[in-house]
Amino acid sequence: MKITAIKPFPVWVGHRNQLIVKVETDEGIFGWGESGLSGRERAVVGAVEHFARVLVGQDPFHIGRIWQELYRSQYFEGGRVLTAAQSAIDIALHDVKGKALGVPVYELLGGKHRNHIPTFASTGGITDSGDETLATARDLIARGWSTIRFFPGKWDHPQNIFEPRESIGHTAKFLTRAREELGDDVVLGIDYHHRLNVAETASFCQKMPSGTLDFLEEPIRDETPEAYENLRKLTDVPFAIGEEFASKWQFLPYIERGIHQYNRLDLCNVGGFTEAMKVAGWSEAHYVDLMPHNPLGPICTAATIHFSAAVANFFALEVRANATDLYAGTPTADMFPVMPRLDGAVFPVPDGPGLGIEVNEDLLATESFRFWEAPHLVRRDGSVTNW
Repeated sequence: MKITAIKPFPVWVGHRNQLIVKVETDEGIFGWGESGLSGRERAVVGAVEHFARVLVGQDPFHIGRIWQELYRSQYFEGGRVLTAAQSAIDIALHDVKGKALGVPVYELLGGKHRNHIPTFASTGGITDSGDETLATARDLIARGWSTIRFFPGKWDHPQNIFEPRESIGHTAKFLTRAREELGDDVVLGIDYHHRLNVAETASFCQKMPSGTLDFLEEPIRDETPEAYENLRKLTDVPFAIGEEFASKWQFLPYIERGIHQYNRLDLCNVGGFTEAMKVAGWSEAHYVDLMPHNPLGPICTAATIHFSAAVANFFALEVRANATDLYAGTPTADMFPVMPRLDGAVFPVPDGPGLGIEVNEDLLATESFRFWEAPHLVRRDGSVTNW
């Protein structure tokens, strides 16, 4: 079997773009992958098209070797754009191999550890009164979710203004109330989306009784592990970080130094299954659990379900769901006629060959890429801050 084509499809799905990649072979077997670098899809398309020139004619079963060749056969190794492209190709190659052998992808990764994949759902930003947010959390709990993630108060502003100090007090007060009203059995976390600095994060954590939060996600940016080490000394709240990491080398200092407790590994950014399984084993050796990042579309979800089934140290999978709607309305059933669907608050582990997903390629051709840019947040003084 030989690779005959690698085709990127940057398409608008619902309210955002997705970069879907198809790998074709001379035996008619094809696989689907997805890239996770949201908002920079065109840059990744260029990398995919370049890699295609290298890979056509190669054996798609040589997945590990292909990963090494794409990563190492250039002077400037890695980087988020290149590994996002590698991720999509790697996922698609696993889909090809699973279909060719007639086995689910998780069988290529060592077999499954679990029969269903627990997930966690999110409430959205905390409202001014907090009443609506608590009602949403109770609804999610009633529907079967035992892990609930919040987004901070003062999260979305019509003028894209975000002031950390205006957010942390309001948010800490709400979370204290949420723990009291929702009880100790539910796992509660919050994602600050790296919008704080070390001092602001420490102040935020110190405004709540110990035990209020089960995890704090991405409070500060990740470029400086030493900053996270300093923050680790100032709070006992478990950290969930790593969704921006683009290789095992970025995970290295966090795992080896015991900085965090949950890896928010993103299969569509870190390098696909090949790299993710290495991070998983390394994490297991240091008692760090996996809490995969999954904000994209059905292909990412399908791939991450297989990954989550095949690793021992798994906690819960992010699901872009509200109380009633998987993916929060992003994909359409017409574009993905076969895709993962929740059974309550869990995903059943599929038993068909490959990823177990189908894509309407004709519809992909009709959904043009649209320019989209994440909000550019500013402080009240006009200075730029993190989105």
